[in-house]
Amino acid sequence: MARLPARSGGRNMTLINPTREFEDIYDRMGQLVNLAFGDVAPAQLMDVPWVPLADLAENDDSYVIRVDLPGVRKDQLEVELQDRELIVTGEVTNEPQGHRHRGNRRAGRFEYRTVLPGDVNSDAVSAQLADGVLTVTVPKSEAAKPRHIEISG
Repeated sequence: MARLPARSGGRNMTLINPTREFEDIYDRMGQLVNLAFGDVAPAQLMDVPWVPLADLAENDDSYVIRVDLPGVRKDQLEVELQDRELIVTGEVTNEPQGHRHRGNRRAGRFEYRTVLPGDVNSDAVSAQLADGVLTVTVPKSEAAKPRHIEISG
């Protein structure tokens, strides 16, 4: 016969009900979500896009953005550049295959946004998807590229 763990509180020994503890945590998380987002229905929370992990690097000629999108096909992606803001959007669907025991993979709409730190040449932007990583290369404008200045004298 399984015994529930006991919580000592002075002389009184009370039994801990693990199910009730999880219900309390769930209720508290619901209160926290309501404080943060107002009275939002769960369906509305599910409609909020998730943000994939990404890196933004800069070299002398361009900005390079690498976005982790494992399992995403290029037909599920859209890449836009508006002025200096790069926007990567898409949607991932997980088709159930048999009886699912656990689901930890992200699904649904996603959106990654970043403002590039300098002026860019929007006519020469390239994007490549390989091994679950989207690499977007945004060339700098000629005015934004560093120039070497000779010192005279």
